[in-house]
Amino acid sequence: MSHTTIIRDARVVNQGSIIEGDVFIRDGRFEKIGGILDAAGAQEIVAAGKYLIPGIIDDQVHFREPGLTHKASIFSESRAGIAGGVTSFMEMPNTKPPAITQELLEAKYEIAARTSLANYSFFMGASNDNLDEVLRTDSRQVCGVKVFMGSSTGNMLVDKTATLEALFSQVPMLIATHCEDEQIIKANEAAFLAGYGEDVPIHCHPDIRSAKACLASSATAVALARKYHTRLHILHLSTADELSLFQNDIPLEEKRITAEVCVHHLYFNSADYESLGTLIKCNPAIKAAHHQEALWEALLDDRLDIIATDHAPHTLAEKNQTYFMAPSGVPLIQHSLNMMLEFYWKGRISLERIVEKMCHAPARCFQIQDRGFIREGYWADAALLDLEDTWTVTPDSIVAHCGWSPFDGQSFRGKVTDTLVNGRQVYSNGQFLEGSSGMRLTFNR
Repeated sequence: MSHTTIIRDARVVNQGSIIEGDVFIRDGRFEKIGGILDAAGAQEIVAAGKYLIPGIIDDQVHFREPGLTHKASIFSESRAGIAGGVTSFMEMPNTKPPAITQELLEAKYEIAARTSLANYSFFMGASNDNLDEVLRTDSRQVCGVKVFMGSSTGNMLVDKTATLEALFSQVPMLIATHCEDEQIIKANEAAFLAGYGEDVPIHCHPDIRSAKACLASSATAVALARKYHTRLHILHLSTADELSLFQNDIPLEEKRITAEVCVHHLYFNSADYESLGTLIKCNPAIKAAHHQEALWEALLDDRLDIIATDHAPHTLAEKNQTYFMAPSGVPLIQHSLNMMLEFYWKGRISLERIVEKMCHAPARCFQIQDRGFIREGYWADAALLDLEDTWTVTPDSIVAHCGWSPFDGQSFRGKVTDTLVNGRQVYSNGQFLEGSSGMRLTFNR
């Protein structure tokens, strides 16, 4: 039987405008948008003036499965995303074992097909010696190839010049890179070890994983992409120094080199290490306020294309260790929209621009099929948002498996009340409506 849903009296935020009216969904897809619609027999969701946004697409997450499920799982973290309005995610390959063969990659898809509440895709991982496996990747079924040009978390560093040349010259699909120069970082670590011993203060993190290390690696990636006309996407930009590498004078769909900024690099700066310490230790590091300000300018003038999270949970016990022992990564997917809404309320960014950078741009950048917009014929992924609801993050409200957040005790203004995935209401007023699952993302390539 056909399944229909009507969302009544919503403020629909889509493609730079806000319209008021009803939204009708049939068999998982948007069918009619706007006006007062007749929908006898349909499931009814009363928006009552709440804002309806397309489901957020997070193009960079670490859900830790397989091998690290004491930190997180695809099931747990997809639910955390759903609670924050994230309906689709793209997950990184540095699990245990890493997804560096087609068989290991498909094993992750099989887990997601059984357990993910959100739609999903998984990056194929590149290593120094798996080019043949990488070249077997189906660009219509896989979001991209991930190249760690800095080792970050896990043992997937690609540092051989010949390997990088081969990847950039032969891979026909999108290559996403983590860009930090490993040799510069190692030299900085040695210098700080000499000065402090093992007791290096956390505020030294952005000096160790420095702006120089970021720029050297990003410049290398961009040079290779220009040399071979590679489709390059650089993840989690964190410095003012790198921003001249990117363009804002052509439409996103025409760019061969694109860039992402993560919510924590927009929200925090190095002054926050004093209060949050290793809880906000991440790679690339959160840096000084002038870098934060430059990232904002580049986001708003379209040198930076996408806002993502790099959601990377660890246990609280793991994070509460000394500098070198504490792993890098922060659980953010549940609160990424709230973080951006803080800047909306401050007048820094409009709701329409948040939707552009978190929903539309990832769909355009990765050429995702029929998602990222509230558009007739597209899959009905969406979130209802009560902009006026003020609430406080508590341990009980945290959905991520790790059970902690850097925002514990903080109040936010604006809350996701309902989330729909493929036309099905999967979350409503703090309750998960299990029984339906996400779908594998496909790509128009």
